Amino acid sequence: MPIGRVIAATLIFLTLPLPALAAPVHIVAFGDSATSGWLVPHNQAYPAQLQRMLRAKGYDVTVKNAGIPGDTTAGALKRLDLAVDPGTAIALVELGTNDLRLHMPRAKMEKNLAAIVRTLRQRRIAVLLIGLGSLDLSKVARVENVPYAQWKLPPHKYRARDGAHFNAGGYRIVLERTLPQVEALLAKQKR
Repeated sequence: MPIGRVIAATLIFLTLPLPALAAPVHIVAFGDSATSGWLVPHNQAYPAQLQRMLRAKGYDVTVKNAGIPGDTTAGALKRLDLAVDPGTAIALVELGTNDLRLHMPRAKMEKNLAAIVRTLRQRRIAVLLIGLGSLDLSKVARVENVPYAQWKLPPHKYRARDGAHFNAGGYRIVLERTLPQVEALLAKQKR
């Protein structure tokens, strides 16, 4: 084939529209020290472990760690828009323990959590609400119509050196239990 035809064919090929490449699904883990991974290496905190678990199952995801040690529902409400980026598809919300530790009335804590969930849903972000230890937030999840996970493990073996937070093994166990709920939210993203 003459060089002129090769160049012409190449130019035509280069102007053809390319199929859109699917972007990874963005997940934000939004919470306090249990989310940030207090006392475990950053790559062993639950957001990093969750990203590895999902990718190992073939999901194209990124999981952002937006956990801040000591955060309360009031503080989280204030930082919500900065912490949960545009383009986020799923938010895993784990908050409330510090509110009770600081003696915030439970009703106020639940009101703040409901506002966080509503704000995320208004932004078309799917939400999984997580209760930690003895903090049961299933009522908030039920009222706001979002899935709920309770992260509860026996003391000692699955705890970090402070005896309160999870160690890497503890995170792995609660994530394995929660994975079907996260996968269900991912399945809804494909629709």
